[in-house]
Amino acid sequence: MFPEQNSKICKDEHKILFKGICILLMVLLFVSTLYIFASTLNKIKEGRYIGQEIESKNTITVSGTGEVYAKPDLALTTFSVVTEKKEVAEAMEENTRKMNTIIDSIKEQGIEEKDLKTTSFNIYPRYEWNERTQFYPNGQRVLVGYEISQSLEVKIRDMEKIGTIIQKATDAGANQVGNLQFTIDDEDEVKKQAREEAIKEAKDKAKELASQLGVKLIRIVNFSESGVMPYYYGLKAEAEMASSDTEAPQIETGENKIEVNVNITYEIN
Repeated sequence: MFPEQNSKICKDEHKILFKGICILLMVLLFVSTLYIFASTLNKIKEGRYIGQEIESKNTITVSGTGEVYAKPDLALTTFSVVTEKKEVAEAMEENTRKMNTIIDSIKEQGIEEKDLKTTSFNIYPRYEWNERTQFYPNGQRVLVGYEISQSLEVKIRDMEKIGTIIQKATDAGANQVGNLQFTIDDEDEVKKQAREEAIKEAKDKAKELASQLGVKLIRIVNFSESGVMPYYYGLKAEAEMASSDTEAPQIETGENKIEVNVNITYEIN
């Protein structure tokens, strides 16, 4: 190959390489320009909101209270047997016999098994402190027996039988009766009624307030609710085993108050 031909080939290669570099530089320049343009546009958009607060809306908040009085249809109470004996076996035998008799007497009054629940069963050692002696100058703690207690929670759905069931349970050996409560089985339905009253009261207040202020209610933007649990009457008693001819106590259930409070926030203009 002649020197002239070699020189021409080298020049052609240099031209191709130069064109390639130019094209690459142009592509890089184009991409960089797009990136700078996009970044600048975003910064311009962000700058519009810097130092500016979110648009606030004019609102008013009103409250309402709904109260519904309902007669309880469910009573809960607890019967307990506490037995003290020198030996655990003796205490267990007597305590079990009495509690089983109580359960049977309660079932005879129409109470179903689903409404009976054992809530506690405990065995405690009983100690006494002897006075100081020659061998025990600081006194001595002596085991003198055991105490066994068992508690049974009962749901009474026939409110007319509350007194009779208490009497039957004490006749059968219950020596503690407590935590008598009156409640409503379907409390959600009563709450619903109270809520409706509370919302109506709040809406009426909002309309009146808007009229007085000369503004227009647009829409509800917030709602909150709180309820007041009904007050339960309680009974707690300890008694020796009653005789079978003891008169059943008269139990008055009264009414429970279900209260619901609501807060409603309106957007206005």
